[in-house]
Amino acid sequence: MAHIPHQHSHRFSAMVSPTSENKNENAQGGGARSQGGGGPPSRGWGSYLPGVGLSVTVATAGFEIAHHLGQGLLHLQGVQGAASPVSGIPVSILLGLALKNSGVLPATAWDRLNPGIKLCSKKALQLGIVCVGAKLSAADLAAAGAVGLPCVAAGVASGLYLVPWLGARAGLPPRMSSLIGVGTSICGVTAISALSPAIKATDRETSVAIANVVAFGTLGMLTYPYVAHHFLATSHQCGLFLGIAVHDTSQCLGSALTYATVYADQKVVEIAAVTKLTRNLCLAFAVPMLTWRHAGRTAKATDSAWPALADLKKHVPGFVYGFVGMCLLRSLGDAALASPEGAALLGSFGAEEWRAAAAVVGDTMGSRWLLGTAMAAVGLGTSASALKGVGFRPFAVGMAGAAAVGATGMASALAVGAIL
Repeated sequence: MAHIPHQHSHRFSAMVSPTSENKNENAQGGGARSQGGGGPPSRGWGSYLPGVGLSVTVATAGFEIAHHLGQGLLHLQGVQGAASPVSGIPVSILLGLALKNSGVLPATAWDRLNPGIKLCSKKALQLGIVCVGAKLSAADLAAAGAVGLPCVAAGVASGLYLVPWLGARAGLPPRMSSLIGVGTSICGVTAISALSPAIKATDRETSVAIANVVAFGTLGMLTYPYVAHHFLATSHQCGLFLGIAVHDTSQCLGSALTYATVYADQKVVEIAAVTKLTRNLCLAFAVPMLTWRHAGRTAKATDSAWPALADLKKHVPGFVYGFVGMCLLRSLGDAALASPEGAALLGSFGAEEWRAAAAVVGDTMGSRWLLGTAMAAVGLGTSASALKGVGFRPFAVGMAGAAAVGATGMASALAVGAIL
C-alpha cells in the first residue's frame, strides 16, 4: 500500500496502513484484495453462496427503497412518471452497513457469510466495471457539439485537479481525494466504483467518497433547477449547466426533469442528458490515467522509478482494459450503425436491438446487479468502527469540489449565452 507523507493527519493513517483489523481479515482467508489469484477457492464454491446470496438480497432491497425514495422526491416537486433520481448503490451500502453493525447476526453467522461477501466486493465489482463500459459511446462527443465539448472538459478538469489539490492540503489520503474528485467531476457513484479497485482504495475511502457525492449531488439535484432558471436565459444554457454541475447521472436527469416540469421546457432534459453522457465518457480516460498516477506515487514513496507509459500494463488492472475495450466496442457499434454499409455488417442486429443490448449489459447487469451487489458487499464488510474519526475534512473538500464544478458549469453556460 502507498505510504502517506508524515504531514498527513494521524486521523487518516488507519486508512492506508495495515491495521490489525485488515490483518485479521487476511488471516481468515478473507480480504477482498488478497484473492487476486482469480482461481477457484480451495474451500469450494458452495461456501461462498451464503455471502453472495445476502449481498444480492441487500442490493435488491436497496434499489427498491431507492426507487420509492426517488419517486417521493419527484412527487414533492410535481414530477410524475419519471425514473427515480435516487441511485440504489448508496442505499445498498447503507443497508449493508446497518445489517453488519446491528448485532442481529451472531459472529458465527458472519464467519460463514464473509467469504461470499468478500468475493462479491472484488469480483462482482470488477465485472460490473467492465459491463458499465457498454454505457459509454464516442458518439456522445459528436452529439455534444463544438460548444459543449470545451464546457464539459472545463467542468471535468476543475474537479479532477482541484479536489486532489485541496485534499492534499487538508491531509486526506491521495486515494480518497482522487475518488471524491472523479465522482464529483464525472459521474458520481459509478466513477468511484470504477476507480476504487484500480487504485486499491480501502472500503473506508470508498464509502466516504460515495457519501460525499450522494450528499452534494442530491443537494444539487434539488436546488440547481431553480438556480438555472434564475440566472440563465435559454434552454440550451440551463441543460448545459445541469449536465455539468450535477454529479450522478440519475441525479442529473432528475434535476432536468424537475426543471422541465416546473418551467414547461422539455428541451432542457435533452441538452442535460447529452452533456451528462459526454461527461460520463471521460471515465474511459480518467480511470487509466489516475491508476497510472497512483502507481507513480507509490513508486515515489518507495524510492522506485516512476512507471513509464510503456509499462502501463504492469500497473493497470486487467478489468480496466476490459472497461476501455467495452467502451470501444460500444463506440464501434454506434459508428457502424450510423452508415448503411456498417449497418449491413451487423446484419439483422439493428439500431434498436444494439441499444437495447447495450442497456442490458451496461445498466441492468453492470450498474444494477453487479455494482449494486458489490457495493452492498462493501457495506456488509465494513464495521462502523472503521468510519470513526473521519471528521469533517473529506466533506469540506467534497463541498468545495462540488461548488467548483457547479461554478464552472454556470460560467460555461453564461459564456455560451454570450457566444450564441
